[in-house]
Amino acid sequence: MNTLSLRLPESLHKHARELAKKEKISINQLITLALAEKISAIDTEKYLETRAKRASQSKFDKAMAKVADVEPPAYDRL
Repeated sequence: MNTLSLRLPESLHKHARELAKKEKISINQLITLALAEKISAIDTEKYLETRAKRASQSKFDKAMAKVADVEPPAYDRL
């Protein structure tokens, strides 16, 4: 495990301290979780962009043509 020295504005540090206390975790855990979440979001965006570049409208239309044209059940409606 590595150590990282981090400078935070006082207001952000105060908010992080309060949130960590509320969640019953350390500030270190809070920042680690927040960073992991951000990295995951960025990686997911990159993955989806890569997949989108391989997309094909004709393949999508072909797949959608196989979907039955029926109303969804009541529990599945928006």
